[in-house]
Amino acid sequence: MASKKEVSSDKKNQIHTIDSTNTGEVKIADDVVASIAAIAAGEVDGVSAMAGNISDKLMNSVGMHVGTGAGVRVDVAGNMVRVDIALVIKYGHNIMETSKKVQDKVKNSIETMTGLNVTDVNIRITGVNSDIRNDK
Repeated sequence: MASKKEVSSDKKNQIHTIDSTNTGEVKIADDVVASIAAIAAGEVDGVSAMAGNISDKLMNSVGMHVGTGAGVRVDVAGNMVRVDIALVIKYGHNIMETSKKVQDKVKNSIETMTGLNVTDVNIRITGVNSDIRNDK
């Protein structure tokens, strides 16, 4: 695999060459890796939501798309990836067990889909969803 980097016009969303052969190149954007991480984390039982930052929420509220990786930051260097995820956990779920499941699911999903090596999946719990509904 090549570790050549190409920066796209959006300075925050870098595009990385992950494979280069005589047939061509395969490039992947940071936003794609972040989206994979967000989708994988959201599939884990006990995860209520991804916790995007306030600027993501404001931009979405005025109709500007900030991507499906809200609450996820990825750092790609060569073929190595570090992932930081902010989550809201469902009330009643064990935070440590849920976080471990998220780490495993995110690592496996990114490595399987991209061929990149995930070095770290750091979890930050930003809230607990106590959506308790009365059945009256």
